[in-house]
Amino acid sequence: MDSGWNRRRFVGALAGGAAAAALPACDDAPAPATTPPASPATGTSPSGAARRPSGPRPLYLGTYTSAEGGGKGIGLATYDPATGRITGTGTITGVGDPSYLALHPDRRTLYAVDEREDGAVTAVRLSDRKVLGSRGTGGAAPCHLSVHPRGRWLLSANYGSGSVAVHPIDASGALGERTDLVRHSSPPPGPGQDGPHAHQFVTSPDGRHVLAVDLGTDTVYTYRLDEKAGTLTEVARARTRPGAGPRHLTFHPGGRYAYLADEVGDTVSVCSYEPASGRLRVGEAQSTGTGPGTNYPAQLLVTGDGRYAYLANRGHNSLARYAIEADGARLRLLDTVPVEGDFPRQIAFSPEGTLLFAANQRSSTVSVFHVDRATGALRPAGDPFPSPVAVCALPL
Repeated sequence: MDSGWNRRRFVGALAGGAAAAALPACDDAPAPATTPPASPATGTSPSGAARRPSGPRPLYLGTYTSAEGGGKGIGLATYDPATGRITGTGTITGVGDPSYLALHPDRRTLYAVDEREDGAVTAVRLSDRKVLGSRGTGGAAPCHLSVHPRGRWLLSANYGSGSVAVHPIDASGALGERTDLVRHSSPPPGPGQDGPHAHQFVTSPDGRHVLAVDLGTDTVYTYRLDEKAGTLTEVARARTRPGAGPRHLTFHPGGRYAYLADEVGDTVSVCSYEPASGRLRVGEAQSTGTGPGTNYPAQLLVTGDGRYAYLANRGHNSLARYAIEADGARLRLLDTVPVEGDFPRQIAFSPEGTLLFAANQRSSTVSVFHVDRATGALRPAGDPFPSPVAVCALPL
């Protein structure tokens, strides 16, 4: 377990802490207004006509507090939705190694993983930035979390121990004690892996199932979530090719296809999905557009209209752009653009889908790009913003 966790934490080992002072280490800056359009589904930008952006918007930044040059907690910033310019405003302290962040559907509470050997998840009330407490995930190095669309359950993935956990969310946004924990005990680990490594835990677009992507077992597990008890029942498994090391799954807005990034195999795959059964079928491996050399695909995004997809390439340090064809059934690589940073760990759209943010772990920066709604083309929005060990950017 330890070797797998260390590989994840330090596969992007830092060259130094160049941006350690980018955000003031304080938590008393005024809370920015949180009144943008409703947040999109995980991995997609909103569909339909975008509202005209106006006024600064909140931006929350994940980091490793225990890494050299890391941050002091959850970074606070604002961004201009028209220009993409980021301004640092402070830090929410008291959260250890908040490497991944997620927002409650009512937009009142922020959740963070505490990516440590004794893993936990933490809730933060956004109105006054009060930390509402943490709950143990029952595993090591939780690296991903998401909120079920109805807002009653928090789903988290323990990378180090290869398990997924469920926590209840009360009316205040605070977390209750864990209601379930499932370890991926089979199939056996893939080539070069020492055990299961759960990397993502998300809900299908229709809300019927929750899916866990496990890099160590080369498997995507589908569960049914009992929304009264908060317990999981496995209903299907989808195997990738041996050694693919799947990391991140993103659904097409049509709900019948999804796209899988393979971290170890340096590929992407189109997956078909059956909403009724929860069964996922993994298609043929495709290029990440990076050519020879070491590259670790990280995260995929899909535009809300389902026309384009983007992949963060760590190593090649680029963003690959794909055209989505045949109602979601096909990806066609269009190009790659430099991310203007080193090791893009995570990417996210602004609520309107007009900006794309990339958190660059090794360079301790956040890059911002304008997204052309007609062509999907990306254009840099000024210089990258310094942010200590930037591993997650969550624009609201």
